[in-house]
Amino acid sequence: MIASQQAATSSFAVQMKGITKSFPGVFANDHVDFDVKHGEIHALLGENGAGKTTLMNILYGLYQPDEGEIYIDGEKVTINSPKDAIKLGIGMVHQLFRLIPSFTVTENIVLGLHSSKRPRLDLDVAEKKINELSKKYGLKVDPSAKVWQISVGEQQRVEIIKALYRGAKVLILDEPTSVLTPQEVKELTMILTKMAKDGLAVIPFVTHKLREVMAITDRVTVMRRGKVIATLETRNTNERDLASKMVGRTVFLETEKVEVTSHRPVLEVNDLRAINDKGLPALDGVSFSIAEGEVLGIAGVAGNGQTELAEVITGLRKATGGRILINGKDITNMPTRQIMEAGIGHAPEKRTEMGLVGDLSVRENLILTNYNDRSLATRYVLDRASIDRHVDKLIAEFGIMTPGKEAPVKLLSGGNLQRLILAREVTRKNLSVLVVVDPTRGLDIGATEFIRNSLVSLKKKGVAILLISGDLDEIFSLSDRIAVIFKGSIMGILAANEAKIDEIGLMMAGAGAQKQEVA
Repeated sequence: MIASQQAATSSFAVQMKGITKSFPGVFANDHVDFDVKHGEIHALLGENGAGKTTLMNILYGLYQPDEGEIYIDGEKVTINSPKDAIKLGIGMVHQLFRLIPSFTVTENIVLGLHSSKRPRLDLDVAEKKINELSKKYGLKVDPSAKVWQISVGEQQRVEIIKALYRGAKVLILDEPTSVLTPQEVKELTMILTKMAKDGLAVIPFVTHKLREVMAITDRVTVMRRGKVIATLETRNTNERDLASKMVGRTVFLETEKVEVTSHRPVLEVNDLRAINDKGLPALDGVSFSIAEGEVLGIAGVAGNGQTELAEVITGLRKATGGRILINGKDITNMPTRQIMEAGIGHAPEKRTEMGLVGDLSVRENLILTNYNDRSLATRYVLDRASIDRHVDKLIAEFGIMTPGKEAPVKLLSGGNLQRLILAREVTRKNLSVLVVVDPTRGLDIGATEFIRNSLVSLKKKGVAILLISGDLDEIFSLSDRIAVIFKGSIMGILAANEAKIDEIGLMMAGAGAQKQEVA
């Protein structure tokens, strides 16, 4: 527990009273009361659609409330824009960083600010201030580095410094650990703790990282369906209690472990090589195999070849070397349709861009990969009655919340989009291997529980699963073995029940000698 004495005695940095905000057909915030003290880390928890993002967007001036009042340091204020919020000392670090890759760290931090040397930038003065903030809070960054040259964790530090540079006394963080290695999570924890001790008010708002919430926060506010369910001292609650309050029912945080009984390799990848969209090496001699009913988790910081690996295996990118075998059949560089017919399913990371066609209906998306199945079509003519029965069954079985099967799929929430993709892929008759990328990213606890249980059910049926995920808790929870990828190479493959999270984290950062594969 990191609660500071100051958090218990200081005045409120933020008070939001009776905040109400509605959109057509949705009550996003329903008379919400929320407050944060100086020197406090106060987490805002809730499922997707609970209203936490709307509430924070109101505090940052991106939305204006229909009703309610906001007080900063006890003074009533009106926040009409982010510019107003920044003037009041409120900073926000979004989950998707707002940085320009081709600019330096310093250029990104001072972007939009007035310079004392107008029209030229006073970069020397800016770099000096950046170095002071960096040293004060342990935010290690190189002010002269281009953003594209630095790691995701360093980019997050740049966003935090950008807020502090503008005088933030209240720091809002959206899913702050979702893209970090374990070591970077520890570093961020220390940084936020130091900020709180220095009197800053910190508000991380998250969906399901309950272990981290318990480790770093002083208080927790839980929202559900636009309302505050509870505000608690963190020391007086636990992960299971918080999860139940978020979802409104008992949630089983542990995933069932099913032992692998077969050693017959279903998917074999040998010395696989590929280049990325910039023409640079993305995969450098990747080799592994996955047995029947086994889950192989691929752990790594985003951008180390995971996307290219999934695309090469599923036929969306050409391999420049190596082989891919499914059930002993070489499918390397085959057309995607033939790879699907060989038994590979794909739940991609970009659900709306790669997994679904937004303007097509739920019904049409559910048969995109099997419209030529004889049970759904005769002589190249779709059998509408059979398709409707099939679609109705999948909607019910996978709990897809939709206005109707003819509704455009773009109207569905992230969790329902993922349910739809899995429903389509895992019910294919010839499925031998499922390549699934970040299956629960951005999803709430209820949807996460359902998706993970669906993968366990698939494993029980003997399907081999290649799980590529940036969530190490997910990797450890679902995997039988864990392969760590760094700069397109496999650093090692370890048994999940023997691997240590710190060891995996170091390998994700490229540290340590290459390991031998565990059979």
